[in-house]
Amino acid sequence: MSARRIAVVMSGFPRRSETFALGELLALEERGALAAVFATKPGEAGVTQPGCERLSGKLQVLPEGGPERQAAFVAERLAGRMVGGVHGYFAHTPAEVAARAAALLGVPYGFSTHARDARKVAPGVLAERARKAACVVACNTDVAEEILRGGGAVHLLPHGVDLRRFRPRPPGDSGELRLLSVGRLVEKKGFHVLLAAAARLDFPFRLRIVGEGPERERLSELVEAHGLSARVTLEGALTHAELPEAYAGSDAVVVPSIQDSSGDRDGLPNVVLEAMACARAVVASDISAVGCAVNDGETGLLVPPGDASALASALQKLAATPALRERLGRGGRERVERDYEVGRCTERLYQLLASVYC
Repeated sequence: MSARRIAVVMSGFPRRSETFALGELLALEERGALAAVFATKPGEAGVTQPGCERLSGKLQVLPEGGPERQAAFVAERLAGRMVGGVHGYFAHTPAEVAARAAALLGVPYGFSTHARDARKVAPGVLAERARKAACVVACNTDVAEEILRGGGAVHLLPHGVDLRRFRPRPPGDSGELRLLSVGRLVEKKGFHVLLAAAARLDFPFRLRIVGEGPERERLSELVEAHGLSARVTLEGALTHAELPEAYAGSDAVVVPSIQDSSGDRDGLPNVVLEAMACARAVVASDISAVGCAVNDGETGLLVPPGDASALASALQKLAATPALRERLGRGGRERVERDYEVGRCTERLYQLLASVYC
């Protein structure tokens, strides 16, 4: 490859929920293509995902201030280095910083977009940013359509899942349906809908909700209000290293995403692919790009977003039919093996970015 390398501008980094970002950065690093990582704000304190330490020598948190000041800092740090381009990992502030820094350095810029980041930018600004970019990468069809509506070109490259870490394991038999749901405790994850559905269930079950966030107090109150304290636990966040054990201890994984009151919604949540990789039956809302991976009746069950009754019915079906759980889990594993293996996904991303910047 060329001696030129790529600088990447993140938002807060590292973040435990953004395992996809870490995986793609590590892929660039392993191939000798990563010049530096800049974060527009500090990441989360405490335990990080495995592999973050390998990027510590490349990571710099940018000084506070607007995109112009941060871009000047990036350009100053990269001046005189063999940098072929600056890539913003998200469509909002990171993309703006990347574009400004690239202009100062006289190199191309581009950006990736995932879900909410595209909706943090005014449509006209997003369209102009995409048209001027050397490349735009979208990880799912939902956000790709937002770029296309503005007249920009976009490369659709989904995030992958580590099939060695997330792998099938025998679920065991506990005498009750063990349900798992994973995600930040925010409105768009739809956990309040899941609790309303759980309150309708008339068979033995346990539900673990893994994650942290501003909705925790509200969800705790809903658990009490629905009389679910003996069946539902809010377990807090787990690291990527701890999640496989959580999937192994479940019979089915529920992804009850909705569009929240601000208009925000998920694209294709990581948990969908991780659960499928672990050969667990997935019950998910038919929203955004979820249906790209979850084919109803083949790799999981889809329900209308926000419909607690439909969600409860789907869970009832899984509880009554163990063979269906097994078939859906097997179909999900086959699908991720074919289309979402992380090595192939990151290689495609590397090949694209190298062709543009290096």
